[in-house]
Amino acid sequence: MRVLAAMSGGVDSAVAAARIAEAGHDVTGVHLALSANPQSHRTGARGCCTIEDSRDARRAADVIGIPFYIWDMAERFQRDVIEDFVAEYAAGRTPNPCLRCNEKIKFAAVLDRALALGFDAVATGHHAKLVDGVLSRSVDEGKDQSYVLGVLTREQLSHAIFPLGDSTKAEVRAEAARRGLTVADKPDSHDICFIADGDTRGFLTKRLGQAEGPIVDQAGEVVGSHQGAHGFTIGQRKGLHIDRPAPDGRPRYVLSIEPVSNTVTVGPRSALEVTEIVTGAPIWNGPDTRDDLTVQLRAHGEVYGCRVEETPGGLRIHLDRPATGVAAGQAAVLYSGRTVIGSATMVTTA
Repeated sequence: MRVLAAMSGGVDSAVAAARIAEAGHDVTGVHLALSANPQSHRTGARGCCTIEDSRDARRAADVIGIPFYIWDMAERFQRDVIEDFVAEYAAGRTPNPCLRCNEKIKFAAVLDRALALGFDAVATGHHAKLVDGVLSRSVDEGKDQSYVLGVLTREQLSHAIFPLGDSTKAEVRAEAARRGLTVADKPDSHDICFIADGDTRGFLTKRLGQAEGPIVDQAGEVVGSHQGAHGFTIGQRKGLHIDRPAPDGRPRYVLSIEPVSNTVTVGPRSALEVTEIVTGAPIWNGPDTRDDLTVQLRAHGEVYGCRVEETPGGLRIHLDRPATGVAAGQAAVLYSGRTVIGSATMVTTA
């Protein structure tokens, strides 16, 4: 096959490209330039899409012996990922930008261009397995990325290759060293790639501005103030700046965010518990089964047994035990065993 290997400049995508080339496919490497103003260097393990990353990707392609190109996707990334991220927070929801990047950039914009250029598939360094178009978990539970791929359609998965699904991260690094890839010991990027300093609240404040509003308890009593509801997420405990402590002395958590009134409601951890989730329209991308289901509610989060009820507008997911910190805007990814069967965006909880 003619395969386009997406190369981020990290160890996973480099080894994935090397494996595909070694298997005899006609491979071309491509690095996605996602930042209009890339920084010259990373800050440790933070950020991505830097000049350093593009150079690391090129060096890896040279070692593997494959053609290499850089595709400018900065405008599309700005519109479909960054602006979406800001808009979701402004609406009181908590988005997952990595999931949106996979959906809108790597397996929409890139895949569409790849197919138009005559490629048969796109390969990435995600830790997930794909067998006959069916997505499932990686053997490395700690690095499994099937959750952030759960939004892909069957058609997109039919043109995807994930070569690392049967390997642990340690095995990937060891293989990179054997192959002479200089990224073998490069730190993984983490947090949100376009917020290199990790200050999400500061990033959002620059774009949405400050707007003072109340922090209230469950009775509606004002217990503090804030400079913008967009700076909070459901389940947050630290950085609340509460003036009046709870009568029982226990910590308070963010329970809800109301963007119209700019109000943040806080309360005890027990009030975070939910047993039912309502979602928007689902994407069914796996086997047609509704038996022995589990659901994952955030990347690398806990897995819950569940029962799924289809509704005219989406799904109603009944959990077998309470979950906490569940936020609208995030994805509920459904599994049967280790296999992904579908996903949907969470709208509300009960």
